Amino acid sequence: MDRKAPIFSNHGCRLNAYETEAMKELANAHGIDNAVIVNTCAVTAEAVRKARQDIRKLRRDNPNARLIVTGCAAQTEPDTFANMAEVDVVLGNTEKMNPATWAGLAPDLIGQTEPVQVDDIMSVTETAGHLIDGFGTRSRAYVQVQNGCDHRCTFCIIPFGRGNSRSVPAGVVVDQIKRLVDTGYNEVVLTGVDLTSWGADLPGLPKLGDLVMRILKLVPDLPRLRISSIDSIEVDENLLAAIATEPRLMPHLHLSLQHGDDMILKRMKRRHLRDDAIRFTETASKLRPDMTYGADIIAGFPTETDAMFANALALVRDCNLTWLHVFPYSPRPGTPAARMPQVNGKLIKSRAARLRAAGQAQVATHLEQQVGKTHNILLENPRMGRTEQFTEVTFATDQPESQIIRARITGHNDQALIA
Repeated sequence: MDRKAPIFSNHGCRLNAYETEAMKELANAHGIDNAVIVNTCAVTAEAVRKARQDIRKLRRDNPNARLIVTGCAAQTEPDTFANMAEVDVVLGNTEKMNPATWAGLAPDLIGQTEPVQVDDIMSVTETAGHLIDGFGTRSRAYVQVQNGCDHRCTFCIIPFGRGNSRSVPAGVVVDQIKRLVDTGYNEVVLTGVDLTSWGADLPGLPKLGDLVMRILKLVPDLPRLRISSIDSIEVDENLLAAIATEPRLMPHLHLSLQHGDDMILKRMKRRHLRDDAIRFTETASKLRPDMTYGADIIAGFPTETDAMFANALALVRDCNLTWLHVFPYSPRPGTPAARMPQVNGKLIKSRAARLRAAGQAQVATHLEQQVGKTHNILLENPRMGRTEQFTEVTFATDQPESQIIRARITGHNDQALIA
């Protein structure tokens, strides 16, 4: 009988997507078949609800498969999933990356697998060595260089799903990127849970900027290097130097800002204030005039007044943010913010809509400014690519997939440039 390949369902962040690809390799190496694996997210209560909904649907569609649940929600509340009739096995975030776990899930061991395998994530001191040589398109690869978080923002459950911050040594990262370049990737993205904390647990306490400089020096054939979401208050001098002097470091930064009001930022237990965010974007833009910014913004955090929200809304313009990820606040059980005075749900929804509208206006301005300019564009498929600022570009005719081409921008629609 033909083997039925396992089905994977990924929820949440880019790091989860990376780890889902790593799990695919582990499952294949150990002959796992007729299984459904759900990699959950715990960032909001809504994310957990959607995971449960997805699990029920996947069980209906695959009644005879083993259904395995893992990820941050499985780590933080394993009983929630273990008590679902649809679920056979629950794996923690450490266990899902352990080859021995997948060996224990092999078909000839059915019935011998522990139904809940979730250890204390806070006891983990090293980053798992699951290095995969890219995923997604053949143009862009993602490399996990860090995991976990040492901070305790009052709205966030993720440190309890990911554990404390752990870094992948620079030499390991460089070797992987060399392999990726040798196999044809033209862009590498560095990812992590708290990327700017990279190095704090390594000998000599290197900074993210040191890693970036080392990659660019030791992998001269890498055309484009990106860094994913960063905490601007933790940006070091070498990273600023790379922004100023290294054209292969892409001019797009996604900032974990979360809000634009000082009192809310303090209640969130963030490490920056409003002026810090503005000062950083002004500095980076002076160093790299073509820099664009994305940001995470939470609407309706507990105690948020109209005046506080106005500061968040104004931050979009004050920091010249282009690509917004707007999160309507929802209380996450087990976090301090869930015990604070909550904002009315309809008001949260309205404020989130206003933030998204402000972001869309910034996108429209950015797109209009690109018309007539010539950009270096990395093709993700024959009809779509992205500029160095990560702006999407569409083409009317096929282009060489996975290659970087120069093209003149002739127009735009609501979300993308046209070349």
